[in-house]
Amino acid sequence: MKDLWVGAWIACAVIGALVWGLIFYAMWKFRKRPGNEVPHQTRYHVPLEVLYTIVPFLIIGVLFFYTVKAQNGVNAKVEQPAHTVNVVGQKWSWTFNYMEKDNPAIGATVHEVGTIEKIPDLYLPVNKPVRFNLTSADVIHSFWVPAFYFKLDVIPGHPNSFDLTPTKTGTFDGKCAELCGTYHAAMLFTVHVVSEEEYNAYVKGLAAKGQTGELTGPANPSALPVATPKEEEK
Repeated sequence: MKDLWVGAWIACAVIGALVWGLIFYAMWKFRKRPGNEVPHQTRYHVPLEVLYTIVPFLIIGVLFFYTVKAQNGVNAKVEQPAHTVNVVGQKWSWTFNYMEKDNPAIGATVHEVGTIEKIPDLYLPVNKPVRFNLTSADVIHSFWVPAFYFKLDVIPGHPNSFDLTPTKTGTFDGKCAELCGTYHAAMLFTVHVVSEEEYNAYVKGLAAKGQTGELTGPANPSALPVATPKEEEK
């Protein structure tokens, strides 16, 4: 994603410099000088018109090629991810389910639930492929970690997933990138990319607090409960 972004800006800078250079050159070269006649006017110039018709298509074609290449790379998945995190977006925070039942270092599925008052933490092991399975408990959210240059919608009744391999330790901000309602701005989380040992220790710590088992959203989140007239009167 970063290579595509930087490459696109370089291409834009080169094309922009060329176009502006030609504009200023034409303004200087063919300016009207005192005592000179108006420069010869040409109604059309077929080779030039063919050139500035073909060149934009070539530019678009190159950008399209590298966009598809980057997109395929981002969406690629490994056969066996080292870790799986099932993410649930809910009004107005996040639930992270660490699917570590088959991990001998942990041996259980462990969860952490965030609230408006408590921003949840998401721990990831460095240099290990992680699969994220995204579901929503209510409305459309969007899972976004700006430092990862990637986001993916969390849609009711339509699970999404992607693979990610963090390559740099540190602490990063995460948030919802979809305007999902009143407290959308509270849907924050903190990502900690740590060593495998620190990751296992953290998840085991959650298990020791009794936060075991997977927490999921409703089976049919698109059918949200509606208050009856009697409930509204109350």
